[in-house]
Parts: sequence; structure tokens; C-alpha cells
Amino acid sequence: MKTVETVRCSNCGSLAERHYLSSSNVVRTQCEVCDYLMITCSLTGRVLESYAPGTGMLKLRQLYPVALTCEARS
Repeated sequence: MKTVETVRCSNCGSLAERHYLSSSNVVRTQCEVCDYLMITCSLTGRVLESYAPGTGMLKLRQLYPVALTCEARS
């Protein structure tokens, strides 16, 4: 099931979309104005993929370690 919510972009402040994809336990937030993208695991909150123009990738990786899978830990 997919639910879509309108939120403010954390990069530019414009209206963005947040997609909750329950079948894959993923939350995708995207902004068409500044091309911001953040994909997180809804179970753990880990960042699976991110892109934010104007933000250095090294700094993002230091703040949000990249996880390649979305699994709940016991």
C-alpha cells in the first residue's frame, strides 16, 4: 500500500511529497523544486539513499551512514 503526504522540503522549504511504501518498508521524500531526495527505512529510520543539492556528500555520509538493506534488528 502507498500513502502520499505533502510536507515541507528540509532542503529548500518548498512543498514536497513523502511516499510511505508499506510493501517494502520504505519512506521516500522528494522535492521537485530543488531535486531533494531522501529514502529511509520505516522500520529502523536508516537512510538508504539521499541526494540534496548544495550539501556535500561527505558531510551527509558522516551524519547519516548509508545502509543498503532495510531490516529490523532484534
